[in-house]
Amino acid sequence: MKYISSDTNVWIDFMTINRIALPFRLPYKYIMNQDAIEDELLSPPDFKSQLLDAGLISTELTDEEFFLAEDYGLRYHKLSTHDRIALSIAKCRGITLLTGDLPLRNAAKTEGVPVIGTIGILDQLHEQSLISTAEYVACLSDLQAQNGKAIRLPKAAIAERLNRFTHSGP
Repeated sequence: MKYISSDTNVWIDFMTINRIALPFRLPYKYIMNQDAIEDELLSPPDFKSQLLDAGLISTELTDEEFFLAEDYGLRYHKLSTHDRIALSIAKCRGITLLTGDLPLRNAAKTEGVPVIGTIGILDQLHEQSLISTAEYVACLSDLQAQNGKAIRLPKAAIAERLNRFTHSGP
């Protein structure tokens, strides 16, 4: 089982389209710092319990992760404390980072940390036949409908995937 260090925004995306349990079908264990769980998973009121019930694992920081997160604060000014912590967990543990946040993705790239986001999770679910093509298209359509509101994803990436599965021309 592969571990993935979680940021919050991907969970907001899946909550917004009422499919919070989908990522847990993949053979991953999603971990998030316990303070981030308490501080960021506040709305709606049952958001935290939904994620924990689905399988999100609360984790504590090691000393090394704490000091690396502090160091990231000096190097990556656009990252929140919880973003820096998620990145430091991924870096120190040699695991993938789950985020859609562009400054965090850029910092991860600089640090050599692999990243996956909402669309990547959906792609893997579809590629591994853990969701049908119809459900994949429905998720993408729902993400597209909410994009620019609670969800901020690359419009072209969603449109390209939808066109691939819904184009009915010659």
